[in-house]
Amino acid sequence: MKCPYCGFDESKVIDSRPADEGKSIRRRRECLSCEKRFTTYETVESLPMVVVKKNGSRQSFDRRKVFNGMLRACEKRPVPVAELERIAEEIEQNLQNSLEREISTERIGEEVMERLKKVDEVAYVRFASVYRQFKDIGTFMEELNKLLEHQEE
Repeated sequence: MKCPYCGFDESKVIDSRPADEGKSIRRRRECLSCEKRFTTYETVESLPMVVVKKNGSRQSFDRRKVFNGMLRACEKRPVPVAELERIAEEIEQNLQNSLEREISTERIGEEVMERLKKVDEVAYVRFASVYRQFKDIGTFMEELNKLLEHQEE
């Protein structure tokens, strides 16, 4: 780390502690040349993700939209909000870890459905009915039958 006072390239860390509710680390440093002290902050670099929608348009990824979609599907269901927040965070982290900068809405929807199926099957069917845009009762019944087959296994 370059000293802001003299420009020397080396310094030693005197103190480190979490900052910004654990999202960064605050470090007190001392320049090895001029011996002046300064503070630096270390944070995780998160690259912006772009969501490619079905119509080809693009917009920034927003975890709140994932959360709100699940919240609507879980309305009047015994699913804790904290669980939905954890799932939304998990999905975002999973997408960030993929290192892909452009993610399709299909991939996001599949990830949401995969997790909702484990948490609440009714919420899963609700989400799937909107996400997959069931055309009629037949396609709805196909999805229910798949769910029942999976349950029997």
